[in-house]
Amino acid sequence: MIRYATVEDVPTILRLIRELAEYERALHEVRATEDDLRRSLFGPEPKVFAHVVEHEGTVAGFALWFVNYSTWTGRHGIYLEDLYVTPELRGKGYGRALLAELARIAAERGYTRFEWAVLDWNEPAIGFYRALGALPQDEWTVQRLSGAALRALAEEA
Repeated sequence: MIRYATVEDVPTILRLIRELAEYERALHEVRATEDDLRRSLFGPEPKVFAHVVEHEGTVAGFALWFVNYSTWTGRHGIYLEDLYVTPELRGKGYGRALLAELARIAAERGYTRFEWAVLDWNEPAIGFYRALGALPQDEWTVQRLSGAALRALAEEA
C-alpha cells in the first residue's frame, strides 16, 4: 500500500533516512530531527512531501520529494530527494511502486520531468533505474554551496 506520509510516520521516516545515510557512507552528515521533518512535511506551507509504502502494516520504505521547475519546458517537475526501502524487503516491487506513484502524480499534474540523483558507485540502484527507462544526465554535474561557503556568499547580498 502506497500512501502520503502522516505526522505519525515521522519517527520511522527519520530512522529510514539514517539507514539510507549509513548505506551511502554519510551517516555523520545527517542533522535532521523529527521536529525538522514535522515542520517541513506538515507545517503551514509544506515545500516537501513524502510517500510511504507499507508491508504487513509497517512502513517498508519511503520517497521524499519536492516540486521543481524547468524554464526550458515552462512546466513543473518532481525532484526525488530520497528513495529507500529496507534491505530485507527489497526486490518485492516497493521501490518501483513508490516511483510509479510519483510518476502518476507528475503525469496527472502535467509535469514534464521526474528527476533524482544517484551515487555513481551505487550499481544496484543504477541498474534498477535503467530498467525503468531512466537515463543519466552525464553532461550535468551537481553543484552545492553549504556551510562556510554558503554563508560567505550570503554576506555579499
